[in-house]
Amino acid sequence: MRVRVATTALGITAALLAVPACSTGTTGPKHQPSSRTGKPTDAAQEPAAFSSDTLESRLLDPRDLGSGYLAKPERRAQQDDVTVIGCPALSELGGDAATGGTLAFPHKAKADFTYRRSSSEISEELYSDSAKKLSDGIARVFDAMTDCSAYQVVAGGTPVDVASQKLPAPHDLGDEQWSQLLTFSASGQSTVVKQTAIRDGNLLVIVSGSPALVDRHLDKALAKATAAS
Repeated sequence: MRVRVATTALGITAALLAVPACSTGTTGPKHQPSSRTGKPTDAAQEPAAFSSDTLESRLLDPRDLGSGYLAKPERRAQQDDVTVIGCPALSELGGDAATGGTLAFPHKAKADFTYRRSSSEISEELYSDSAKKLSDGIARVFDAMTDCSAYQVVAGGTPVDVASQKLPAPHDLGDEQWSQLLTFSASGQSTVVKQTAIRDGNLLVIVSGSPALVDRHLDKALAKATAAS
């Protein structure tokens, strides 16, 4: 069941970021405003968005991560019927919003990895659009995800309890930052997933997975994504 929970957790995590507004709650202190140190304004001119091919080339790969990391094949979209219980913000989006998918920006790339020493997982997503669109889109997601202290997702008949805790964002990275800790529980097993998003200009970097792996590789992901910006 441990593998099933982990897979479900990461699938739901990616899905919660697949729509303009979603929700998870906080099991810790009540939600406070996201870190918005460099909230963009409507600029007259702004660098063009990067293509998906360019973003793909800026993703971390196993060589960047180091020994013991293996790339995972792209996950197929979930087809199970999904029901969200206890979180109106997610329910209004429809059950399918709770599994699979990516943010609805036109330019995107994603990579998933496993760390064989612990069977932990980490994923990276890159997006590019205008700074304002990236800022508004990801802020709506993270803000909404803290509206519910806890909720349940039922996918394919399997109930998964979800709770989240807003975390301090790494203020020294990028222009804007968001971070949270998600706990997924099913059949007596739990999986904890950290998710941190950094906007740097017209690039958005999202790293999700084992908290230790996210902390270890977040700086590296941002550095590679913005190296030639």
